[in-house]
Amino acid sequence: MTKTLLLLPGDGIGPEVSAVARRVAGRLINHGLPLTVEEAPFGGVSIDAHGVPLTDATLARALQADAVLMGAVGGPQWANQSYATRPEAGLLKLRSEMQVYANLRPARCFTALADASTLKRVYVEGLDILFVRELTGGVYFGEPRGVETLADGQRRGVNTHVYTSSEIRRVARVAFELARGRKHEVVSAEKANVMEAGLLWREEVQALRDAEYPDIKLSHMLADNMAMQLVKNPRQFDLILTDNLFGDILSDEAAMLTGSLGMLPSAAIGDAGRAGLYEPIHGSAPDIAGRGIANPCAAVLSLAMALRHSLGAPELAARVEAAVEAALDKGARTPDLGGTLSTVAMGDAILAGL
Repeated sequence: MTKTLLLLPGDGIGPEVSAVARRVAGRLINHGLPLTVEEAPFGGVSIDAHGVPLTDATLARALQADAVLMGAVGGPQWANQSYATRPEAGLLKLRSEMQVYANLRPARCFTALADASTLKRVYVEGLDILFVRELTGGVYFGEPRGVETLADGQRRGVNTHVYTSSEIRRVARVAFELARGRKHEVVSAEKANVMEAGLLWREEVQALRDAEYPDIKLSHMLADNMAMQLVKNPRQFDLILTDNLFGDILSDEAAMLTGSLGMLPSAAIGDAGRAGLYEPIHGSAPDIAGRGIANPCAAVLSLAMALRHSLGAPELAARVEAAVEAALDKGARTPDLGGTLSTVAMGDAILAGL
């Protein structure tokens, strides 16, 4: 059966890197992959055209697709709008409506890029960490939230960090299942020492491991200590499980260990049978948008994750990843990696590898 990939290029460099991912998908289609690629407006461009970051029509198409591949959302021209109408609100709504509660963020240091990291090669060569981040709960979604004026005239901002046992257990189960295909090790990060929700997280993750995954080695680490350990000795980690807020911060820190944010893909998945949401983690990068120098590798590697987790083509996923590695091995570099190739030229190098 032909499957459908919905492309949401979005804002900033999103359309530029998405175009390269679409070229790679087109090559696979030409060689027999039963896939249809569609496209829809999303984020700031959707606000400009339709008044909202996520239209009902785009949401309906996302829910009907087999996989959704994003580019990026956001930019300074929409920064002064209310949170409810910013491009990022559309992304949060899309994640919630698609019920993609487990965010997979690999931080892999390709051998050819070991010297591009801000850490010495000895600390990052061979680095291969997988973050499993809870994506639809925690402080980004908790209620109450907002900004209010108090009786004495002060203003107060409120965000609520809240988790239920079922929210914790379902994402922990994803982590434990993935760990069985890796090194059978999970480190869970929270702030159980000062946060009740963190304590609940630790207790529920431990209880699930004890009941269903005795073959998995589980350890717990405070999130601030993990931030330090990622810089001190990142290769001690294989799979990291954490909540929405800490996962956002820690995975971005780990991304820079690999040489560039432009190298890091991500997948957001839910229960079996539901479409996955895939996106590079680099954001819209408005400072370089339109200059044709953005690194498309993360977008292409996000396509590979879609092939593996949603489109039923793991062997093609491996070939796409190998094509990116081959391009890097031959010296292909965009400016973020110290090179001079344009976005399009980097895409050419990846296609040559494919």
